[in-house]
Amino acid sequence: QVQLVESGGDLVQAGDSLRLSCTTSVRTFSGYAMGWFRQALGKEREFVAAISWSGDSTYYADSVKGRFTISRDNAKKTVYLQMNRLKPEDTAIYYCAARFGIETTPRRASEYSFWGQGTQVTVSS
Repeated sequence: QVQLVESGGDLVQAGDSLRLSCTTSVRTFSGYAMGWFRQALGKEREFVAAISWSGDSTYYADSVKGRFTISRDNAKKTVYLQMNRLKPEDTAIYYCAARFGIETTPRRASEYSFWGQGTQVTVSS
């Protein structure tokens, strides 16, 4: 069983920045593609960003492209989501997800096998 723990969520103002972290104790972290998703109140979970197991490939939702950056530190078994120029519509619970064994950037929630519990990000206007 892979456990993922997100942190870094907070209440911020529009235009501020936040960095989310997702850590795991899994032994072969470098073998997992990682993704970030978010779910706003009353809405479906949506894709935010993904990174391949090597970190060489990334992919972003259009809504966050140019503002958010996904990265990973395989030595620390951690994936990050740097969020800049935050907007009120970025308010959501942010989840990290893991998918073992592929060097791609999965974009559908159904492609991921493991999920964290989420961290709340609230952006006030």
